[in-house]
Amino acid sequence: MHILITAATEKEIAPGIEFLENTGYEVNNNRFEILVTGVGMMATTYVLTEKILRQPPQYIIQSGIAGSFTSELHPGSVVMVNDETIGDCGVTENGVFKDSFDLQLADASAFPFIEKKLINPNCSNWIKYGFRFVSGVTVNKISTDPEIIHQLKLQYRADIESMEGAALHYVCLRQKIPFIQIRAISNYVGERNKAHWKLRESIDNLNETLIKIIQQSI
Repeated sequence: MHILITAATEKEIAPGIEFLENTGYEVNNNRFEILVTGVGMMATTYVLTEKILRQPPQYIIQSGIAGSFTSELHPGSVVMVNDETIGDCGVTENGVFKDSFDLQLADASAFPFIEKKLINPNCSNWIKYGFRFVSGVTVNKISTDPEIIHQLKLQYRADIESMEGAALHYVCLRQKIPFIQIRAISNYVGERNKAHWKLRESIDNLNETLIKIIQQSI
């Protein structure tokens, strides 16, 4: 099987790349390839789509760090994302954010969306490995304003925030390619003092999980 591993930055998956280099990018008859997309939804959508149209993989794994909205997901923990929403496509009126679905500019359940969500149908295959499944929200600007953070939590019931997750879900669902998204929590959303982040620990734990997935039969 041809499996594509993608990340926003090389740093996030550097230990995984080193592991694959030592195997010649082949494990258990699976052939692996790395794709670094750059940060954000726009870059991820373009680079990933270009790659798929040129050389479609049979499975895609997105691996990266994320912020947590809840104290139940502490920095350093690793999760698998079940569903994604886009958190900043719309307008704020009188202090209330309305997304493109609320504005009736798009159908909230038109494929690949289901009630605003981009749901991964492949997560059930990974239950036996003990992953914690979460809901993600993807934004173009990392949330620091308490009001915005409150709205994202209330409106989308999101557990984590990233800048690329929804792009992965959207492209893979449209192209009908099986995929998973794994994230390690580096910080709580809104915490900008990086002395309180666990970036090194989150990357280590993320790649430990990524390598275990590589070693499993997908």
